[in-house]
Formats: sequence, C-alpha cells, structure tokens
Amino acid sequence: MKDKRLHLTDGWLALGLIIILLVVDQIIKIEVKTTMCLHESIRITDWFYITFVENKGMAFGMTFINKLILSLFRIVLIVFVGIFIHRQIQAKAHTGFIVCLTMILAGAAGNIFDSLFYGLVFTESFPSSVATWVPFGEGYASFLHGKVVDMFYFPLIESQYPDWFPWWGGERFVFFSPVFNFADACISVGTVLLLLFYHKELTTALESNGKAVADRKKGKDASADNRDNDGSHECAAPEGSAKKGGSHEKHRDQEKPNSTNPDNQPHDGA
Repeated sequence: MKDKRLHLTDGWLALGLIIILLVVDQIIKIEVKTTMCLHESIRITDWFYITFVENKGMAFGMTFINKLILSLFRIVLIVFVGIFIHRQIQAKAHTGFIVCLTMILAGAAGNIFDSLFYGLVFTESFPSSVATWVPFGEGYASFLHGKVVDMFYFPLIESQYPDWFPWWGGERFVFFSPVFNFADACISVGTVLLLLFYHKELTTALESNGKAVADRKKGKDASADNRDNDGSHECAAPEGSAKKGGSHEKHRDQEKPNSTNPDNQPHDGA
C-alpha cells in the first residue's frame, strides 16, 4: 500500500506540474499576442524587456527545420518523454528527477500547443495591428503551422565588436540576444537541473531502458528461433515414421508368402 501511494503521489505531482506550467505559459502568450503589436517592446529594466516576436522554429527562435517536420518531431518527442516519465515513476525514481523531466515535457507541450492551435484561432500579428480571436479554423494558418510566441528578452551585455574582429568587426554585440518564452525556460531549467543534480539517475535510467529494449528484442529473436526449430522437427518426424513404416510393410510382405505358399509346407515322408 505504501508503494502504491508513492507511485500515485509522484504521478499526480507530474500531472499537476504539467497542467500548472502549461496554464502559466499560455496565459503569458495569449496576453502578449492579444495586447501587443509584433516587434513591440516594453522596457522593464535596462537588461530585461518584454519584446513580442514570433518564430516558426525551435527554442529561442532558431529556424533550420521545416515547420511541419518540426511540429511532428515535437509530438513524437512528447510521447517518448511521457512514456519515459511513466516508467521512472513505476521504477520509484527520485522525485526531483521526475520533476526535471516533467518540466522538459511541459515546455515542449507548451510550444507545440502554439503550433497546433494559434494559427486556427488568431488573426496574424503585424507591427501596426494587434491580433484578435476568430472562430476556430478561420485564423492565419492551418493546423500544425501556427507560430510560436516569444517575449522574454535579456540584453545583459551590450557592446560593440572591435574593428579587427573577424566577420563581425564594428558590429553591435548583445548578450543574451535570443528572445524566448516561458516554455523555453522550462525546457532549459529542467535540462540544466537534470545535468547538474541528476546526471547519474539519467544515465542509469537510459541504460536500463536500453537494456530492456535489447532484452525484448533478444526474447523475440529467441521465440522466432524456437518456432523455426519446432517447425523443422515436425517436418522431420513424418519422414522418419514413413521410412520406418515402409520397412515394416516390406518385412510383412516377405513373411506373407511363407505362410500361404503350399510349396513351403512340410511334406509327409513317402
């Protein structure tokens, strides 16, 4: 009973955390999407701005994969991470380890939610106009082709490359320049915590998962070999029986004339 309660607690913790992070992520994105023009920026401090941008690519605005392929990849990734978390809960993994995995899953789900539905329920954002809600299916893009909303901009260091610097000499330098969202932050924080504090658990879990897959494959191969061997034995048995039966028939045929031929009967002495 104690173990069952432990599994239930970790499972509900993961589910609750996913829901909370998704809700926070969507509240921030919808607020930015429906109140700010594209590329509009609100200064919070010298090193923190709310800057509304949209991207078709991966985290932090990266774009080097086709949008549809990226969306499908995210869906597959979410499924695999969800299965992995479920197995870790069953294996009584450390709660902190499960929390880190859950943050990564929630972040990936938050961004795929944008791709799935934002193009269907919003008008397109422009530098001169704010997006609005529209009836489902009448938005600016089709299913899986919505743009991801980003808003957090942290220009911690602003400077200029020296003139002698290769390729970028004299150009403006900003650290940290990518604009990201709450879902990206969940993925990044979860990954960093995972590598810093739970790298051993991660390595063990991946090795165990790989071993389980290899064992299942080995078991399937062994079952296939057994079926092949059983089939060859079944085919060989009738052949041997036929030969044996044929030998007995031949032997009986040789003995039959001895019992029926009169010439073979003993003669009276005459």
